[in-house]
Amino acid sequence: MEFLIITGMSGAGKSLCVKYFEDIGYFCVDNLPPSLIPKFAEVTVQGNSKIEKIALIIDIRGGAMFLDLMPALENLSEMGIKYKILFLDASDAVLIKRFKETRRMHPLSQDSRVIDGIAEERRILQPIKEKADYVIDTSNLMPRQLKEEIIDLFLEGKSFKGLIVTIESFGFKYGIPFDCDLVFDVRFIPNPYYISDLKPKTGKDSDVADYVMSFPESKAFLNKLTDMISFLLPYYVKEGKRQLVIGIGCTGGRHRSVTIANKLFSRLKQNDFSVVVEHRDIDRDPKGET
Repeated sequence: MEFLIITGMSGAGKSLCVKYFEDIGYFCVDNLPPSLIPKFAEVTVQGNSKIEKIALIIDIRGGAMFLDLMPALENLSEMGIKYKILFLDASDAVLIKRFKETRRMHPLSQDSRVIDGIAEERRILQPIKEKADYVIDTSNLMPRQLKEEIIDLFLEGKSFKGLIVTIESFGFKYGIPFDCDLVFDVRFIPNPYYISDLKPKTGKDSDVADYVMSFPESKAFLNKLTDMISFLLPYYVKEGKRQLVIGIGCTGGRHRSVTIANKLFSRLKQNDFSVVVEHRDIDRDPKGET
């Protein structure tokens, strides 16, 4: 029997996870008091239950009862029941934004600011995060991307190396994404904007991508960039980094940056790392220079 504990920061996406895990065949129990976990496990393991995969969502909503989680997990180990822990995280800025958008109160900030509740929650959850088998930072993940991560890890059984790589194309005219760890400028590549047939299209269109990659400097850059990122990734994992955001920028974020970002994504995803690609400015007004 697969026994999974899902926990993490409030607002990091645990509610979405319930739906996704149910979709791939898990029996999910939300907000079970941690002290009841050993008894629940005993019933499901020793009974005649046909349930093969169980996911328990445990978080700070239980208040003081959450502190029973670590002793409950110790009891599971003493019972010989194996389990794994998935921890969902997100940056403070993203969590604050999500709480404001939903107009929800943070469970620990009823009488204070949201940021204070987040800080206290991080302090309380740090021991369980350190014990987690999987940590997914959802700061830059769309719901469908989170679902893909869950499917990759728990349905298809792909290896998890502890690092999610986001490749994001953007236009310098709209500013550099604030959360980029690495930024690369591809404005040295000839611009499809000045080709009338290509101007209204984007780097997702094959003729635009073919044009961008037709130049020797484009191919050389992509090869060198792939080599460098592939070299760096294991060291980021070694240092405990959980999220790496790579920005690829051109003038308007519609042609050159999109092409290079897609090409880099295709190459990096073959290395068993969790890689997603996003195009921040691809739908911006194409009338401006790109």
